[in-house]
Amino acid sequence: MLYKTIGKTGIKVSRLCLGTMSFGKDADLEMSKAMYKRCREEGINFFDTANTYSNGLSETFLGECMANDLRDDIILTTKVFNPMGSDVNAGGLSRRHIMLEVENSLRRLKTDRIEFYFVHKFDEDTPMEESLRAMDDLQRQGKILYPAVSNWAAWQIAKALGISAKKELARFELIQPMYNLVKRQAEVEIFPLAESEQLGVIPYSPLGGGLLTGKYGSNKLPEEGRLVKEKLYMDRYADDMNYVVADRFVSYAEKHQIHPATLAVAWTMSHPAVTAPIIGARNMDQLEPSLAALHVEMTQQWREEISSLSPTPQPATDRSEILSSAGK
Repeated sequence: MLYKTIGKTGIKVSRLCLGTMSFGKDADLEMSKAMYKRCREEGINFFDTANTYSNGLSETFLGECMANDLRDDIILTTKVFNPMGSDVNAGGLSRRHIMLEVENSLRRLKTDRIEFYFVHKFDEDTPMEESLRAMDDLQRQGKILYPAVSNWAAWQIAKALGISAKKELARFELIQPMYNLVKRQAEVEIFPLAESEQLGVIPYSPLGGGLLTGKYGSNKLPEEGRLVKEKLYMDRYADDMNYVVADRFVSYAEKHQIHPATLAVAWTMSHPAVTAPIIGARNMDQLEPSLAALHVEMTQQWREEISSLSPTPQPATDRSEILSSAGK
């Protein structure tokens, strides 16, 4: 296993991170433990969850999985923002909600600290400084080691970094954007920001919600799966072009005699800004192809060939003449 350092933290993590959204939902405790154990066998030391995954059950299951492991060998993340109840104050990034939910997460995870604590989404109702001061307090208390951020735009992250620097608050050290072959917007501003400011990057959905696994295509839909059962994913990947890209990609993978899921994760992993893609699975059969990406040597030429199968996003300045360096 090769390990990469997260930004300027000095913390080394495996090249893949296991996301546990399926724990307590599609995977029962026995299956969750089996997938966790398999990842540990491969040398994975990095695990991602969130308080709202299965309404807290994902954290509980992950805590059970870690019970027979040496806690100091594990790098753990979880998140705060989404509502954890029906009360008007049960969500968001207010100091109150952050302080309440970190205690609940620590309890469910059966741990004394969280290495990286993510703000899960952007909160339009709470000033950034309020949230950042709460995260700084948690770091000083030792309940979290570093603040982190998911699903924010590059300008929002940059603004937060500026506030943290000016006010001498703990800054975001890790970001979690969406990134895969059909969702490449992170290449435009988020990845350059991460490289400039030395931030770790753990992108989610390297398989595009299953789109890049070979199960889907322009004229191919399975009876089960997120893209046919869950509205969020159906809407996210509704554009017909996504399925055209999936067709191209699966054909390319078949030509090179490699599982599409393995190649999709390896491609995401190969971007120089990426620390570790987050992989997820409902069972062992789904997990194995993603784990196999650890053993793929993705060359620059190979990455460029795969990148050419999908549209390259326009640069931030919209000056198309600089696209020749995009996706590299």
